[in-house]
Amino acid sequence: MTKRSYSPVPFSEVAVTGPFWRERLDVVLARTIPSQHARLAEAHILEALKLPQPPPPLYIPRNSHNFTMQVFWDSDVGKWIEAASYALAHRRDPDIEAKVDAIVDDLDRAQRPDGYLNSWYNGREPDKRWTNLRDNHELYNAGHLLEGAIAYFRATGRRRLLDVMERYVDHIAATFGTAPGQKRGYCGHQEIELALVKLYRLTGDKRRLDLASYFIDERGRQPHYFTGEALARGDDPADYWAKTYEYNQSHIPVREQTRMVGHAVRGMYMASAMADLAFERDDEALKRACEALWRDVTTAQMYVTGGLGPSETNEGFTEPYDLPNESAYAETCAAVALAFWAQRMLHLDLDGAYADVMELALYNGALSGLSREGSHYFYANPLESRGQHKRWAWHLCPCCTMNVSRLVASIAGYAISASESGVAFHLYGGFETTAEIGGVKVALSERSDYPWHGGVEIRVEPETPIAFDLKLRIPGWAHSATVAVNGAPVELVVERGYANIRRRWSRGDIVTLNLPMPPERLYAHPRVRMDIGRVALRRGPLIYCVEEADNPGAAVQSLTLPRAASLEAEWRADVFDGAMTLVGEGRRLEPADARGALYPPSQPRLKADKVTAIPYHLWANREPGSMQVWIGETVE
Repeated sequence: MTKRSYSPVPFSEVAVTGPFWRERLDVVLARTIPSQHARLAEAHILEALKLPQPPPPLYIPRNSHNFTMQVFWDSDVGKWIEAASYALAHRRDPDIEAKVDAIVDDLDRAQRPDGYLNSWYNGREPDKRWTNLRDNHELYNAGHLLEGAIAYFRATGRRRLLDVMERYVDHIAATFGTAPGQKRGYCGHQEIELALVKLYRLTGDKRRLDLASYFIDERGRQPHYFTGEALARGDDPADYWAKTYEYNQSHIPVREQTRMVGHAVRGMYMASAMADLAFERDDEALKRACEALWRDVTTAQMYVTGGLGPSETNEGFTEPYDLPNESAYAETCAAVALAFWAQRMLHLDLDGAYADVMELALYNGALSGLSREGSHYFYANPLESRGQHKRWAWHLCPCCTMNVSRLVASIAGYAISASESGVAFHLYGGFETTAEIGGVKVALSERSDYPWHGGVEIRVEPETPIAFDLKLRIPGWAHSATVAVNGAPVELVVERGYANIRRRWSRGDIVTLNLPMPPERLYAHPRVRMDIGRVALRRGPLIYCVEEADNPGAAVQSLTLPRAASLEAEWRADVFDGAMTLVGEGRRLEPADARGALYPPSQPRLKADKVTAIPYHLWANREPGSMQVWIGETVE
């Protein structure tokens, strides 16, 4: 494998100007970040950083497995710092910076002389450090705190938290590895690997990359570390509540894995780190392992929304094509992590198929996790509801809250990549940046009302004329796309999902791209038994659903859509701040028996009824009511 030359333009160097993501970003800056800090305080998570003595009673009691979610509180703090830092990169805020600095004070004081830093173990069980990597998230916590420290340094230039975390990383590097006296362990919840690659890219310190490689390659080796660890602390490994190491993807070495199993978020974080290391190490074998897992996920285990993981029991995967709708778990964190993985796979090959999945997860499976007003959330994202699903203000496990906010706050980092030979646009929706290409600074301004409309304009402003490649992603759903330069049509040659325009660019050049967005019907693979006889609706990058607020009269499960019915896009200014809806002439099933017999001998009546669908990410922001993505289809 030859390392690809395109790398993402950092989010801090890309301005978000388009209305869709600008509105979401402003909500996160003004409401989500401040309200999350308040919730962290109310939940006693910030208090725990101060290591109060004696330790107060547990705020989250131990469950039947003798586990309390308080052990990973540090990770929530780390993710909040990361999200806040991304927000600060868009707009400095002295109040938020003061709140971060107060947390840094507590972390600095809590750190042990040897570098160890964990509020649970330092405050409650200092004699049990590194004794239960399988369950207790020490390295996972360290990873999220490290990602927060890196983001804060990049946003503000302040490195005190980064210094704290580098000391901790030094301690971790001394503790784990293959040298005599070191532990051959790794975390039960993958995450630190991602953070270590980020630290390597920030500092250039190859030891950080080596440690990330160790954690990935050690995973699943025999004798199994988690088995020996359980025996060492006096536990029977057979009593492991999950019953299988597939739960945390340590059942076999990662390079031998061809099917994604277990906990969805763990799996996505692991695959993201594998892709990072394949890129940095130019590791063809690791790349092939990533590709095998990608094929499995995207061809048999991914919801039409980009959601992952049908099961609440393991918060993850079950078997191929098992994609129930109403009971879908589809954790917000898993869709966020799928976007992470897709972006990394994209930069291995610059293949638009990866960008298609990245966009799907961003606009649908992940974005649905954050309410319109910015302070209510979904942990699970079902594709059907009878009205019982409501957004919550906080959660005993608040991982999804900060995950979705850090994603939205860093959305600009997913839009554009650059190399010495050119620039590639992956997302549209109003993004501006200045890239250096061949030693020449080139200002690029993409303007559009995407995802509502498919008309895109890109202004190219090099300091001096220069020849380079301008690669424009043509989404897999976009048929009959057209491109023009300065008004003159250009022959559209699409290779691996990108149209490449190579020419000598001059100041004032304008590229126009038209991506037609007709409403489209999608059908599930026949082995997805839950969706047989049903149809899903898509327009552009958005998956749609029918919600009772737009289709009053009865639960939306009684609606059907004739196969021959036309669908029209209709702008609705009264739906939130304006949204493109889909409207069609549908049918509503009504009882054939006026007496309401449960099993009459005649078919239900079909009554003509208008069907209105809204983008899936907008559901559950109004009065409670039924919803479904997959609509019954009738042949008339």
